[in-house]
Amino acid sequence: MKMLFELFLNFAKIGLFTFGGGYAMLPLIERTCVEDKKWISKEDMVNITVLAESTPGPVAINCATFVGNKQKGVLGAVFATLGMITPSFIIIYAISMFLERFIEIKWVAGAFQGIKIAVGILIIDSAIRLFTKLDKNALTYIITAASFAAMLAFDIFAVKLTSVVLLLVAGAIGYIVFRVKKGRGGAAE
Repeated sequence: MKMLFELFLNFAKIGLFTFGGGYAMLPLIERTCVEDKKWISKEDMVNITVLAESTPGPVAINCATFVGNKQKGVLGAVFATLGMITPSFIIIYAISMFLERFIEIKWVAGAFQGIKIAVGILIIDSAIRLFTKLDKNALTYIITAASFAAMLAFDIFAVKLTSVVLLLVAGAIGYIVFRVKKGRGGAAE
């Protein structure tokens, strides 16, 4: 029971003190789960992040669910997930009761502008951390550059693709790379 409470409390702390969604939460999840609590390894964190990105739902909640499941099975997943979503639910519920008056306060509007910048920095930090953990080879650089160019082009030309299409394309590319490596006798894991 102590571990379940610890999962809930740690993920509630992450959920309470992180703005900007799942990608902004990843560095805090990594620090808590890998460095502080040692619940998972760095390699586990990379794998969990990839899995969390490719399953439906917010990436941070999916990460919490996977970490909780790894620690205490289904019950651990439930407690970690509830810990992650409870602070947001309470805050959003409270704000919704006073929304019109809340947005009109100048310092609140200014705070949200500052939060936007901080969220962008946290997302960039998360991307850099994930990139540094990848194997460094030509294929890694090509895929990273192509992904960045595609994101930039989609933003500039206002191309809207659903996440399902992006996942299918990424999955197809991953499968092709896997088959080519396997055909060359390379590591296929």
